[in-house]
Amino acid sequence: MVGETLKHYRVEDRLGKGGMGVVYKARDIRLDRPVALKIPDPALVANPQRRQRFMFEARSAAAVSHPAIAQVYDIDEFDGTLFIAMEFVDGRSVGCLVAEGELDLLGSIEIAIQVAEGLAKAHDAGILHRDIKPDNIMVTSDGHAKILDFGLAKLMEPVPGKSGAPGQPTHTLTLNPALTMPGTVMGTISYMSPEQARGKDLDRRSDIFSLGVVLYEMVTSELPFKGDTPIDTMHAVAYEEPRPVTLIRRSLAPELHRIVTRCLRKNPDDRYPDARSLAADLRRLKQNLESGTVPGLTAAERFRSWAERIRASFPFGAKGAAVLAGAVLLTVVLVLARFNWGALISPAIMTLFLYRFIRNRKKRLIAAFTKKIARISNVRAVVVRDDRITIVVDRAPAAVYVRITAAVDEINGKLYMGKPVEAEIKSDLPQEGFRAVLQQVGLAYARDDVPSA
Repeated sequence: MVGETLKHYRVEDRLGKGGMGVVYKARDIRLDRPVALKIPDPALVANPQRRQRFMFEARSAAAVSHPAIAQVYDIDEFDGTLFIAMEFVDGRSVGCLVAEGELDLLGSIEIAIQVAEGLAKAHDAGILHRDIKPDNIMVTSDGHAKILDFGLAKLMEPVPGKSGAPGQPTHTLTLNPALTMPGTVMGTISYMSPEQARGKDLDRRSDIFSLGVVLYEMVTSELPFKGDTPIDTMHAVAYEEPRPVTLIRRSLAPELHRIVTRCLRKNPDDRYPDARSLAADLRRLKQNLESGTVPGLTAAERFRSWAERIRASFPFGAKGAAVLAGAVLLTVVLVLARFNWGALISPAIMTLFLYRFIRNRKKRLIAAFTKKIARISNVRAVVVRDDRITIVVDRAPAAVYVRITAAVDEINGKLYMGKPVEAEIKSDLPQEGFRAVLQQVGLAYARDDVPSA
C-alpha cells in the first residue's frame, strides 16, 4: 500500500494496525497536507448493513468541528477499498504522558477541560465516542488536546440479528511518541462505564464516566478500576468503589475528589448531566488552584459525608438512624416525666437480642454464600475478611463469574445495615500465589483436592 495513491491521497508510510484495520500516514495531494488514512478491516464492513452504518457514523463525526476533536476530512472508496481521511495529530497520547510522568495537576485538569468541551460539542450533535481513554487523547506540542476516533467505536459493535459480526474488540489504534499508530492490546475495559460493561444502552453520561477514569489516572497515575483478569476488571467497574484520589495523593484538593467521584458514580443519574457542566466545574477548580484559593468541603458536603457514615452504621440505614433518634428522644421525655424504668427491663432485653440478631445477619449471609458457591466445581477456595470476599477459581466459563456476582448481589440486597460486601475473583493463580491465599486469615473454604498450606 505504501507508495500507492487512493484518489488524491498518496500513501507515505504505514503507522500501525489495530482492531479496526490499518492506519497509514498519507498526503492530500490537492491540499498538500498530511492526513491519517484509516482503512478498516474488510471483515468489519463486509456486511451491507454494517457498511451502511459505518458510513453514517463516520459522516456524522465529520460534521462535528471543535478544536479538541481530530477532524474527519473524508470518507470514500477506491477500487473496492473503503478509507477514512482524518486529521494527522502531531503530538503524544495522554497514556504516554502519564507513563512518563510528564503531567502535573494543572496540566491534567486543562486536558480534561478541553476534552469535556469537545465531548459537549459532539454530544449536542447526538454523537457518542464510546471509547474515551488516554490513548485516544492526543496532546500537541503546543498543549492542545485532541480526541481521536470520534464516533467510530460503534463500528466495533455487532450488528443485531446478523451472523458473522465481529465480537468484542481486542485492539485499537493510537499514536505513540514517535507519531506512529501501533496496534496495542485494548485497555478499553478499564475505562468502560458500568452500563457499557453490562451491554446496556448508552448516553452521553457514559462518555463522562470514561473521562472521569482518565482524569483519575492523570492525577494519580493509577487506574480506579483494575483486576487480574478482564472479567475481574469489569466486575470492579460495575460494582466496586475506587479509592479517593485524596488518599492516593493527599495534596490534592477535596474539590477535585468531589468532581472525580461524581463522574464515577455507578448510576448515570448521579453523574454530571452533561459534559458542559463537568467542564464548568473543572474550570472553576483550575482558577481556584491558580489563585491559591481552593475551598475545602462545604458544610453541606461535610454533613452529607457524615450522614452517609451514620446511614451505613445502623440497621435499616437511614430508617434505623431515625428510629434510634426517636428512641433517644423518647428516653429523654421519660426521664423528665420520672417514668418507672423497671417496666422497661424486659422489652430492653428483647430489643438487645433483636439488635444483635440483625447485626449478625451479614455473617450469616456470608456463611450461606460460602456454602452455596462451594458447590461450584471451579471454586478452589474462599477467604472472608470483614466486608471483602476473595474467591479463587480454576479457569472457568463466564457463567461461573455471573453466578458468583449474582450471589454477591443477593447478599447486598438482603443487608439491613453496614457496608455492602465486595467480592474479588482470582483465577488461574500460580501455586505460590495460591499457597499465600491459603495462609490468609479468614479462610472459609478450601476444596478437598486442594493441599493444605
